[in-house]
Amino acid sequence: MTDTDALALASAWQRFSARLAVQSPAAIGTWLAELRAAAQVLAGDCLADVAMLRAEPAVFGPVASDPTVSRLVDTLAAAGPRALAAIRRARADVRERTWRLAGETAPDAGGEVTVDIDGVLVLAHSEKQDAAKTWKKTFGHHLLFAFVDHGPGGSGEPVAGLLRPGNAGSNIAADHIEAAHTALAQLPKKYRRGRRTLIRTDSAGGTHTFLDWLTARGRWLSYSVGMTITDAIHQAVLLVPASAGPQPSNPAAMSATAPGSPNSPAMSSKAGRRGCGSSSARNGRTLAHSCASPTPTACA
Repeated sequence: MTDTDALALASAWQRFSARLAVQSPAAIGTWLAELRAAAQVLAGDCLADVAMLRAEPAVFGPVASDPTVSRLVDTLAAAGPRALAAIRRARADVRERTWRLAGETAPDAGGEVTVDIDGVLVLAHSEKQDAAKTWKKTFGHHLLFAFVDHGPGGSGEPVAGLLRPGNAGSNIAADHIEAAHTALAQLPKKYRRGRRTLIRTDSAGGTHTFLDWLTARGRWLSYSVGMTITDAIHQAVLLVPASAGPQPSNPAAMSATAPGSPNSPAMSSKAGRRGCGSSSARNGRTLAHSCASPTPTACA
């Protein structure tokens, strides 16, 4: 973390600092982030494991004591939405600077950003808050995450997460809207609206309410969603003329998916939604995640 990044965190979190505090909230927040990364390797699973960082002062500097870390967490929890808003603003500022420094390796190097929204089941082995039976007949929580796609050479960059009970529905439009809204606020301002930002979901995001929100006047986001293809829908798609939507950028795919063939795609258009998936931009280059049909189909 650079001095500028630390300053952004310190400025956003200053209001949560106690009088005469030696350790700033920003520094403690940074240690918690580093602890999270170290925990994935060293199997840490609680705040007390910050001792792993404290044992390496040459790397992490003077790390705060357990009571100091615990007091900050209590303070942030008591502040509620104000603390969450401050944390999100700081993360967005740091992310924008990091992408700018990353240059050609940044996820927006091509002038476009892709945000994937998907549900994740987290198992619970005891009666934790909001733990419930899930749709997979397990027990735990059904979270909804948003990740910025870093392409085939990288992994997803988490930008939003909704804590939900285990029995939360998969296709609740309000939850998808909240996840997308939170994720967009984490992107540089130029990507918070407009067709350069693509929102991708599986069939859980295929609701009129969510898609209407994405394409509302002033927002105009691109999107790609999955949709279950029944035999009736498949037969209807075969009747769609090739001129009704953008053509595949891959010539081989174009011949393999010509109208009337078994693999005929459900194309998308900027004027509306059609078939398996729809992206209001990107010229049909993005495939929707979930496409199930009696015969293989491609997705716009």
